[in-house]
Amino acid sequence: MSAAQRRPGSRASISRASTSPSDVVVDVDGHRLKLTHLEKVLYPETGTTKADVLRYYSEIAEYLLPHTRDRAATRKRWVDGVGTDEHPGQMFFQKNLDDSTPSWVRRHSIEHSDHANEYPLVNDRATLTWLAQIAALELHVPQWRFGPRGARRNPDRFVLDLDPGDGVGLAECVEVAKLARVLLQGMGLEPVPVTSGSKGIHLYAALDGTQSSEQVSAVAHELARILEADHPDLIVSDMKKSLRVGKVLVDWSQNNASKTTVAPYSLRGRSHPTVAAPRTWRELASPTLAQLSHTEVLARVKRRGDPLAVLLEGGEPLEPDFDALHTYRSMRDGAKTPEPVPEARPAPGAGNMFVIQRHDASRLHYDFRLEHDGVLVSWAIPKGVPTDMKVNHLAVQTEDHPLEYATFAGTIPKGEYGGGTVEIWDQGTYDLEKWRDGKEVIATLHGTKGGGLGGDRKFALIHTGARGAAGSGRASGDDEKGARNWLIHRMELTYTKAQEEKHRGLAPQPDDEAPAINAARSVGRALPEEPITPMLATLGSGKDLGNTGDWAFEMKWDGIRAVAYVEAPDAAGEVSVRLLTRNGNDVTSQYPDLLDSIRASVGTHSAVIDGEIVTLDAKGRPDFGRLQQRMNLQGQVEVARAARGVAVHYFVFDLMNVDGRSLLRESYDERRALLAQAVVPDARSRVQLPQAFAGDFDAAFSSSEQLGLEGVMAKKHGSAYTAGSRSRSWIKIKHHLAQEVVVGGWRPGKGRRSDTIGSLLLGIPDDGQLRYVGRVGTGFSEKELERLSQQVAPLARSSSPFAEVPREVAADARWIEPTLVGEVEFAEWTGSGHLRQPSWRGWRTDKSPSDLGWTHG
Repeated sequence: MSAAQRRPGSRASISRASTSPSDVVVDVDGHRLKLTHLEKVLYPETGTTKADVLRYYSEIAEYLLPHTRDRAATRKRWVDGVGTDEHPGQMFFQKNLDDSTPSWVRRHSIEHSDHANEYPLVNDRATLTWLAQIAALELHVPQWRFGPRGARRNPDRFVLDLDPGDGVGLAECVEVAKLARVLLQGMGLEPVPVTSGSKGIHLYAALDGTQSSEQVSAVAHELARILEADHPDLIVSDMKKSLRVGKVLVDWSQNNASKTTVAPYSLRGRSHPTVAAPRTWRELASPTLAQLSHTEVLARVKRRGDPLAVLLEGGEPLEPDFDALHTYRSMRDGAKTPEPVPEARPAPGAGNMFVIQRHDASRLHYDFRLEHDGVLVSWAIPKGVPTDMKVNHLAVQTEDHPLEYATFAGTIPKGEYGGGTVEIWDQGTYDLEKWRDGKEVIATLHGTKGGGLGGDRKFALIHTGARGAAGSGRASGDDEKGARNWLIHRMELTYTKAQEEKHRGLAPQPDDEAPAINAARSVGRALPEEPITPMLATLGSGKDLGNTGDWAFEMKWDGIRAVAYVEAPDAAGEVSVRLLTRNGNDVTSQYPDLLDSIRASVGTHSAVIDGEIVTLDAKGRPDFGRLQQRMNLQGQVEVARAARGVAVHYFVFDLMNVDGRSLLRESYDERRALLAQAVVPDARSRVQLPQAFAGDFDAAFSSSEQLGLEGVMAKKHGSAYTAGSRSRSWIKIKHHLAQEVVVGGWRPGKGRRSDTIGSLLLGIPDDGQLRYVGRVGTGFSEKELERLSQQVAPLARSSSPFAEVPREVAADARWIEPTLVGEVEFAEWTGSGHLRQPSWRGWRTDKSPSDLGWTHG
């Protein structure tokens, strides 16, 4: 059961319950759950137990939850298991929540003509775990979401259910799916297939939310009729079973506001634990296509991600209306703890008290709390508030606390949440300088005489991620642990605002333009005549930093390096933007969806900006695999189609020239300050200026790992921008080993890859020769495999480009000109100098073979 109770980024603790040897009590993101009868077999045909089901839903949660979030969930429960084909188990269909539902489960009601049903919102891992515990194997949701206060929004997705009648099967559903795809693309929709886990296929497509359910349902009905009219021997649009023999039903009705569809990644209550699994169109072309089991789906998403994530692109964050103290109350029983547990929701307020409490629980830490909007916004600081302005401490945001907690001191009983002794270390009032929800807080605390602070102290709390929490920016039960990580920094009380920003290594916010920008404008407006070659970092480790106070730390974004050349507006107000990669390739036409955002962000300036083009996954983290879908595209039509499915962002981190003034000799801190003045992130967040922070490398590196990023970039505060050279003033520190490689050939595939490329042969330039370092055959997306043959065909040659290749590799190798550069992850170097367990990460079109060097470690 351990996998169902532990995951990266969750607080989970387990204690044995006394009722059964197999029962456990778990803490999932702050919510306590009792899991019972873990050994019960729910799928007799495969021996799959409740523990297996809990494990599946725990591990699939990050992929499932974005598709169920804020949707009313109906459940199909098999309390005693699904049974067998001959003796099926009893199924309970449940809409309304019953009295045994935990109070912390988020919910909304739907009014019917004579009654109201209260539905759960499957928004977090704890709710998903609770549903698995009560054997709610199937989750069904509508195509619309609830709004912030419970109102139904227009649907944000379109669905067709392709259901085979007697005498036909999955192959015929695939044929219909292809026909429907053509019509949907003609309507401007790009469908994604999902094998239903039952008999058929679902087709999903993203909607912009401008049409009602009735309008979408009418369009879907008409589409089904057209398909039936064009292919009457294969397709039927009428629900009557007598008409469905030998045909595929195109069920359009699930777009109705009152209908639901089994959620993507939900288990099915069939004889085997199959799953409603998002697939690729390439998979649908396989003659061996079949429904997938839960173990197969877990292996797929870990390797390939979520093919259905494209539905989530561009969607606005939707949060149900909830009580700010909801999470706090759900974690405490007022009858068992002396802590204040108020019943009423907090009223908005404008108070300014603070309290710091010494909390001797399972681990000693300090709780830092600031009154804000009627509650105490709270952080746990393991090492206490920093006393040295050169050393930052980690601050983990916790649930909001009631104002009454500011005077609480006492002992929380052992076994209760936070069990241990709480003492008031210091308290008083604070003056607020800045509060940017989920991003940054700056305040001067006025401590009591004899308190732990020793008087007045000024602190900055800085969120470590590129994104803040939506809305209030406060941590809630379903937030990822990495998203709760902040740094707390002590500031000098006498600093001016500009000095504070420089001391912290943070870019100041774009308020009124500073004199430095105005002075730059007086120099001129023209961009440099020659492109500026980007400065390069040296690969290293934390041991290379020495005094970490000398460095600023940025997160390392997993994308393509690109320099933006932005002309100042001409007489007609037009602004020219060019994007060049680090080796000078012009990729402006590849990312047309970024250009308007860059223009808007720079405003009236001319500028040369250094940054990274990235794509983000459903959690807002860079995803290099998704970025591959935007690279190496030919023609405006192909680029436009990819842009609709995969959005790109431009993360800026340096400024080389502004309004004709070269900044190459300015310090890193000065360039960052000017960058924040010259670039204002656009309204859609397509252009972003991620924060940099100074001080604690260990905290920065740990936060990067928890956020699922590559690592960190350490940059010296006083360093100049040394264009075109690799400098030890910038050190990149990664969590894993990666190597850029030259592709010099390939070997044919076997089995399901018999008609395509099985592996690529890799090398690294070394003393004028290409040294063979191994081959890679894993990590390719389906689209990548489709393109590989086309990419390598024009580069074919008769001889090996490598200095030496093992005989068994050369036996069936196909050689190509060594001009293509890619990147792999790997476990280690072997004794013979080969890559052990390499996995393909993607092409590096921004680099050429001459740029490559060895990765050691």
